[in-house]
Amino acid sequence: MSADIAAPRSQRLDPKYVRARKSRGSFEMVAWLFMRLSGVALVVLIFGHLFANLMVGDGITAIDFGFVAGKWADPVWMFWDLAMLWLAMLHGTNGVRTIINDYAEKPATRVWLKGILYVATVVIVLLGTMVIFTFDPCIAGNTIAACK
Repeated sequence: MSADIAAPRSQRLDPKYVRARKSRGSFEMVAWLFMRLSGVALVVLIFGHLFANLMVGDGITAIDFGFVAGKWADPVWMFWDLAMLWLAMLHGTNGVRTIINDYAEKPATRVWLKGILYVATVVIVLLGTMVIFTFDPCIAGNTIAACK
């Protein structure tokens, strides 16, 4: 009778389980690596952003619509802010995804929470990207000299 009982952890050797486990492990490794690399990149992007906005020029008193319009007239700042938006959102989404995986006990709850997270991330990234690339400094009532 003892020959009919499967050995503990015998699924590790079963080929149908090995493939699924390897692909998930590979994704988790990439997600772990992304968190470290994006964290370093975000530190550089955020401190560059803070330095340009607060230390250069008149400091915080100069930040207004015209300041942003002047900054986004330069494609470098547009892509700088775009990279900050994308990296911050993906970094945060990956962190919340990990928290959901750790603390959501029911698989259905996990699916719903991650679905809401992914939809919110896509919406915010798309809207933020649209704002950056479609920003018009010459809106009605604006007194920027370049718009006259």
